[in-house]
Amino acid sequence: MKQTLESRIGYHFRDVRLLETALTHSSYANERHAADVVSYERLEFLGDSVLGLTAAEYLYARRPALPEGRMTRLRAELVCESSLYKTALTLGLGEFIRLGRGEELTGGRERASILADMVEAIIAAIYLDGGMDEAKKFIMTQVLSGAEIGEDHPSADYKTALQEFVQRRGEVRISYEPIGESGPDHKKTFTFSVSVDGETIGEGSGKTKKEAEQMAARAALEKLEA
Repeated sequence: MKQTLESRIGYHFRDVRLLETALTHSSYANERHAADVVSYERLEFLGDSVLGLTAAEYLYARRPALPEGRMTRLRAELVCESSLYKTALTLGLGEFIRLGRGEELTGGRERASILADMVEAIIAAIYLDGGMDEAKKFIMTQVLSGAEIGEDHPSADYKTALQEFVQRRGEVRISYEPIGESGPDHKKTFTFSVSVDGETIGEGSGKTKKEAEQMAARAALEKLEA
């Protein structure tokens, strides 16, 4: 399994434990109760930063005329969940992830959020094992190789982009509030608003609460950038 996965991602690990951790979901680690079995959550945190830096450099080099605000928006689109999910599907990462019994039975192996997190964890594992150059090589080859700068992704991380945009003005408080939901239980639509320091600046709807928050953030960004 290790050789097959390494062949797909194009990197050979010196410390295989990093790869094993990158493949371990919290549900699996919680069931084992073993000190040497930990989830990929810390790696995911680190991988998110490595990915964000690489995407920022990618935009800086390829779009020299873009203002900072637009670059922030585009970076969020390049590294959004849907982009990472596509990478995971292309590499077939779902077959390698270690899941707990409950998560396995509820379709965790195909869940977009889990697979996207796993890509970020693998980025961090490569970074720790082989350095920044190897991590960037993976990102450029597997995540950004087919990126279309300016393409809108419905699940882009607009919340992070909004936070970075408004924090240039100093310390601010951003809050998301549910303002409605409609449809049957199996097909609900949620609507959220987003406010900055108490002022509502955007609303959005989605099939999940998370998506609705993202769409609210997107509406706020469009208003602020207008």
